[in-house]
Amino acid sequence: MEIKTKLLMTFKTSSDKKVSISIDNPRPDVTESEILAVMNLIIANDIFAPEGSALTELVEAKIVQTDTTEFDLAV
Repeated sequence: MEIKTKLLMTFKTSSDKKVSISIDNPRPDVTESEILAVMNLIIANDIFAPEGSALTELVEAKIVQTDTTEFDLAV
């Protein structure tokens, strides 16, 4: 069993589409204010422009954990 953790940050673009950026293995003690500051920095510095559209608005941020169990299907 393997548990993976990601920080998922979702923005709205100037073309009114939602775009998500994920960061693998965020610090366990990352705070909401740190995430908010980074998201605002991304928008303020126009760091990403997916499909040529600027990120213009914060939508949400969340920590997502996935638990994966693999099975050996060899017969």
